[in-house]
Amino acid sequence: MDVISALTATGDEVDGMVVDLDRGKWSLPTPAEGWTIKHQIAHLTAIFAMAGLSAADGDRFRAMLSTLSDDFNANVDAAMAPHLALEPDELLARWRATKSRAITALAAVPADQVVPWLVNPLPPAVLASAGMMELFGHGQDIADALGVTREWDDRLGFLVEFAVRTKDFGYLARGEEPPAEPFRFEITAPSGKRWDFGPGDATQRISGPAVDFCLLVTRRRHHADLAVTASGESAERWLEIAQAYRGPAGEGRRPDQFAH
Repeated sequence: MDVISALTATGDEVDGMVVDLDRGKWSLPTPAEGWTIKHQIAHLTAIFAMAGLSAADGDRFRAMLSTLSDDFNANVDAAMAPHLALEPDELLARWRATKSRAITALAAVPADQVVPWLVNPLPPAVLASAGMMELFGHGQDIADALGVTREWDDRLGFLVEFAVRTKDFGYLARGEEPPAEPFRFEITAPSGKRWDFGPGDATQRISGPAVDFCLLVTRRRHHADLAVTASGESAERWLEIAQAYRGPAGEGRRPDQFAH
């Protein structure tokens, strides 16, 4: 499976959770404080609209970037607002159309080119992997609100690799200097296969199942509730601050928040 197929499948999985929702359930609160299911879909719509614009028209995307303020949260709210103002059925239709256009635009960019993004230009496969991260994280908030258990396959490998690539984001979000020493990641895929990253003799090591690892790096579960383990002082610190997205870390989730 390539990353575009993985992105498409994960988008379809999120659609499946909301396509038949009763109108009232769009207002259900999610674990993200102040955000309902409607907020989650509005945010995903805004993100995929930007990704589609970046892939289809870089000049227009750069012009849009020039209008953003230095206030990260204000930019998020402003991008979400026009989608949030829609009725649920209108938002669902816009989300599905926006997602389809973005995936089509990303698939059309040659693999050896880059597209503009919020900080640095990215290859289309990396931006698609970032889309996987958004769908995983915000989709998990929706799943938690609805009491849905999600099923995963090895398409998660694209998100795992993206999280390893963005290992330093947790430090940067807190104004900390990332450690210079290399990390070793040994992540077990849903199929049982193991994905390894980093030198085999690294003293800083992270290991665990892929689903738990992705819940960790999207900050949808507290590390104490996951089967992800760390060996080495720097790795133990990373376990506490891991995030695969830029910007403020947010409060994350509390230990035992989802205990049953």
